[in-house]
This record gives sequence, structure tokens and C-alpha cells, in this order.
Amino acid sequence: MNVLLLARHAHASSNEGSVVNGVPPGEGLSPQGVVEAKALGERLASTQIDLGVSSRLLRARETLEAALAGRDVRLVVEPLLDEIGFGTFECGALEAYRAWAWTNDPTASPGGGESRVAAASRIASGLEALLRRPEATILAVSHSLPIRYVIDASDGMFPSQRVVPVPHAAPFQLDRTAVERAAETLRAWADAPMFTDAPFGG
Repeated sequence: MNVLLLARHAHASSNEGSVVNGVPPGEGLSPQGVVEAKALGERLASTQIDLGVSSRLLRARETLEAALAGRDVRLVVEPLLDEIGFGTFECGALEAYRAWAWTNDPTASPGGGESRVAAASRIASGLEALLRRPEATILAVSHSLPIRYVIDASDGMFPSQRVVPVPHAAPFQLDRTAVERAAETLRAWADAPMFTDAPFGG
């Protein structure tokens, strides 16, 4: 892989009620999301794409399929790009999970879910898997937290406790060096986790 085009899934039915979902398959795209996914495809129409990759969640797969509709591009699923596991917050209000996340350290797990440290390690493994792919340009559709972690880490920044949301169906382009830096940064943070914006419970 030489170029990674990374995009969050388009607007999903679960986004309408601000409900969290990290367990596949989850809900698909909303009518708004279908329009956004097609617009992503139009935006990338002149870009050579050699492989399409999505998480296991339906909203990501539907976004990828709509964005690459009519193109002869192989589509694969990569579980390492899944949303973070929300544990006991699954299918609950996003605000409830945020309240928990903003007052717990990065190694804490939300009742059987996934800690931010575990998610960072998994995401790093996902990037390393993409780097090993022979395809030159890859479009990968994932989720807000994983993408925010990757974008920030590609600039050498560690994760924040309060994650800045990523817009739906907006592509971010990273070259191979940036993806390698992101994987290395996430590995380093997982070894010695400390949020950049607040101490634990800040």
C-alpha cells in the first residue's frame, strides 16, 4: 500500500438517535447516509482505487459499496477497523458513554467492552495489515474514534480523552509514511497511555 484513503461511514440510522453501536452488524445507512455515500463516490470518481476495505459493521459496508458502485474494485472486510467495543453502553445513548469515557483512564473497560488502549493496539494492527497489502491505493471505511486516532497519530499526536468527531463520508488521504507513523504512535501510546488533553478523570 502506498496511499490510504480513510473515511468514516455515512450517516447511519443509529446516528439519528445518537445511539452507540460497536457490535456487528448494527444498523445500516439512513436515507441521508445513502446520499452521503454516493457523494463520497462522486468525490473519488477520478481517483484510482485498487481495493475497498470496511469494518464488519453494516453502515461501513454499505458506505463502501455505494461509494464504489459501478467500479471494478475488490471489496474486503477487516475486523481490525471496527468501532470500539462499548460494553454495557452498547445500544445506549452516546452521551452516557461519553460521560463514562471522559471520567475514566485509557485502560478502563466499559463493562465487558474495549478500553481505549486495547482499541489503539487493535487499530495499529489494522494499519499494519493494510500496509502489507499489495494494492497501491486503498479506500478504507471505518468509524469516528478509530479514524480520529489514526489522523492524530499520523501527525505524531497521542489520543485525547475527549475525541473530536470525524465528519461522515469525508475522505482523508494518508501516504505510506503517515500510516506507518500512525501505527508506531498508537503502539507507543498503548505502551505508556496518558491522554493529551487531561489526566485520568480530568
